[in-house]
Amino acid sequence: MSSMRTPMRSHYCGELNESHIGADVRICGWVHRRRDHGGVIFIDLRDREGLVQVVFDPDAPESFQAAERVRNEYVLQISGTVRRRPEGTGNADMTTGQIELLGKQIEILNAAETPPFQIDEDDIGEELRLRYRYIDLRRPVMQQRMQLRARIARQLRRFLDERGFLDIETPILTKTTPEGARDYLVPSRTHPGEFFALPQSPQLFKQLLMMSGMDRYYQIVRCFRDEDLRADRQPEFTQLDIETSFLNEDEIMGLMEEMIRELFAQVLDVTLPTPFPRMTYAEAMRRYGVDKPDLRIPLELVDVADLMQDVEFKVFAAPAKDPKGRVTALRLPQGGNLSRKEIDDYTQYVGKYGAKGLAYIKVNELAKGRDGLQSPILKFLPDATVTGILQRTAAADGDLIFFGADSAKVVSESLGALRIKLGHDLNLLTSAWQPLWVVDFPMFEWDDKENRWAALHHPFTAPNIDDAQALRDNTGEALSRAYDMVLNGTELGGGSVRIHREDMQAAVFELLGIGHDEAREKFGFLLDALKYGCPPHGGLAFGLDRLVMLMVGANSIRDVMAFPKTQTAACMLTNAPSPAGEKQLRELGIRLRAKAAE
Repeated sequence: MSSMRTPMRSHYCGELNESHIGADVRICGWVHRRRDHGGVIFIDLRDREGLVQVVFDPDAPESFQAAERVRNEYVLQISGTVRRRPEGTGNADMTTGQIELLGKQIEILNAAETPPFQIDEDDIGEELRLRYRYIDLRRPVMQQRMQLRARIARQLRRFLDERGFLDIETPILTKTTPEGARDYLVPSRTHPGEFFALPQSPQLFKQLLMMSGMDRYYQIVRCFRDEDLRADRQPEFTQLDIETSFLNEDEIMGLMEEMIRELFAQVLDVTLPTPFPRMTYAEAMRRYGVDKPDLRIPLELVDVADLMQDVEFKVFAAPAKDPKGRVTALRLPQGGNLSRKEIDDYTQYVGKYGAKGLAYIKVNELAKGRDGLQSPILKFLPDATVTGILQRTAAADGDLIFFGADSAKVVSESLGALRIKLGHDLNLLTSAWQPLWVVDFPMFEWDDKENRWAALHHPFTAPNIDDAQALRDNTGEALSRAYDMVLNGTELGGGSVRIHREDMQAAVFELLGIGHDEAREKFGFLLDALKYGCPPHGGLAFGLDRLVMLMVGANSIRDVMAFPKTQTAACMLTNAPSPAGEKQLRELGIRLRAKAAE
């Protein structure tokens, strides 16, 4: 005798349409809304595909009485017949808005208490959403985001699979290595007093896979960094990790560009430019103050230090003469109508980035010379300087010119941030999507605190100098073979051609202050592998959370992750982190070591 049962449902709620009229169907889902219209009960039933209206009337007393008992978020199974809605009652805002289900049978699969917030609310505090994330994820907007995230991952996998990439897993419990952020450490019970680290990225393992002859690798992988958080950072995040052998940077960039272009075409029906524009790191910092410029904003920084070196105004003259200083102008077309309060607000904003103030000149009427200008700093600037500034910035009547004068770092960061804020505040965006490759990064940057060189990317990035001694002789001028993909001012992914020779890797470690013994302790397995026939290789890692965030139009990666942490790296849902029990600590030897230290 067959033991097969009738399937619980025949269709998703949101997939029913006019083609199903007359069909008997079974649906399951949550009560989104229940309405009693004087003898007729309407229930909007919701599942991940959408809503459908179900009608119950007293002609079926058993199901009608059950419908009277249901409340929001009850879980139901309903059987009925699809029919067209009465004339004039359709709902164009619903994909199922032209049909309804005449309910015949209803089963309450589970009752629900009144939820802490309504599913169709928009203004819900994030702490409440994260505490009851399983309810928050029922909201249609979150359902759509999770589905789009899955579709994005599926498309990326398809693209790479079709081009011969192998999906290979790498270890989660690994060795702590210096990669720019603090590691999460995991104590070992079987090796008391020793620790694993959770990987900041699979960097070394994917390089070892190239040395193993795997040729093309990818992985959608979880990564971990113990660092302070912001909107696009989480202690655990997901990246699309990619590595290839026997491809140079132009080939890698071309392949990755094709992947992103195809992704946007397939998922969003958006056509990105061919090819993506390229810009050097030096040009990006000079024109935009950041290494990930948003090209949709038509504002640029203009250096004017040479015009300010001899002015009596020390606020400008001192950084203009300082080799590490910068004096820059930012012209805001037709910005002269900004009020004094708005300018003060922007002054306060740039102060967050270290700026001590925000000087400005309002260009009211150029034909009147200085009399057509308005600024508290004009009295400090000679006519030739003012004329030079107006010419260099291409100022016109009605414009406003902001100035930054300080160290190059402060000026770039503060005016770069101001440029972005002005672009969004004043709706200056010229397009929906603007991709960009940033290339020719410096190989090293000087760390004043540590008084040594630091890697701008990571210590396994290849320099554009092929000789180890030449790299030692030209450390400050060396560029790397690194590249970042930027979209709308957000870094989507970064990568590089890697070092594939032991002598070059040893030289880079040496320049970074990593001595021979430390290098052997932390990277001995890599240095050994480089001796046994390592191919030229390179790759790139995309921040999947950031990519999804941009594609769905969210403001934070927390809104595209199923179970994110808060800004303090805590899980509101599970109350993690939490104390460990005495027995666990004893097994790990942690308390024993603490007592021994006492």
